Amino acid sequence: MAIKDYLRQRYFPHMWCPGCGHGIVLNSLIRAVEALGLDKNEIVMTSGIGCSARISGYVDFHSLHTIHGRALAFATGVKLSKPELKLLVPMGDGDALAIGGNHFIHAARRNIDITAIVMNNRIYGMTGGQFSPLSGVGKKATTAPYTTIDSGFDVVKLSMAAGASFVARTTVYHAIEAVDLLKRAIEHKGFSVVEILSQCPTHYGRKNKEGDAAMMMEFQKNTTAKIGSKALEKDPTLIPRGIFVDNPETPEYCESYDKIIETAMKRSQS
Repeated sequence: MAIKDYLRQRYFPHMWCPGCGHGIVLNSLIRAVEALGLDKNEIVMTSGIGCSARISGYVDFHSLHTIHGRALAFATGVKLSKPELKLLVPMGDGDALAIGGNHFIHAARRNIDITAIVMNNRIYGMTGGQFSPLSGVGKKATTAPYTTIDSGFDVVKLSMAAGASFVARTTVYHAIEAVDLLKRAIEHKGFSVVEILSQCPTHYGRKNKEGDAAMMMEFQKNTTAKIGSKALEKDPTLIPRGIFVDNPETPEYCESYDKIIETAMKRSQS
């Protein structure tokens, strides 16, 4: 199946701002799906509200464009009813870790077989540039004209602590690397988290004097390094990229649930 067959081409051109990194995330995701040779009828994408959530409108999969912060809750329901399907959940800062934070940690704790893609642009773009749980300290936003004082979450550390059995991080600058990590995440049996650092030149970049999209992508290149690289050894302040957790031995939730049903059925018949 060709890449174009996975897209709803009638909805293009997309609605993202010029320079937004989310289109690159969509590109990497579609290439990962194509490389795996997945039938689009075996994929379900659920999304919430925000710039990132619009991805579900552009893919020709079964898709649910749901309410803010509840994308993982809808995905959990679909997965439990149809465990044979591949669940993809693209989320922004809010859907994943603000209003959706509780769903996120419990999906990770359960280790349900869902691929969560956290598109981290450190801002709420669609609603006007408010700061988010991923903005960090000392950043400007429409709701923080004198800079933020809230610490930001570390998506990787939070995912690991909550129990996700596959955790990875990359950037939109490293788009080919993102394809590989997304492939690995989709193939993994369990809750997979792929954080992709993205840029929002319209709000975050402009307010924080980080320049245009190209400059922001250069920043992603220069401030990150692969796990195990010499660059990271020399400069531990760099943001690590790569796979942090890959534990295929952790029991998957739907399979464990099926065993409970089997046990209950046997007892009811005895």
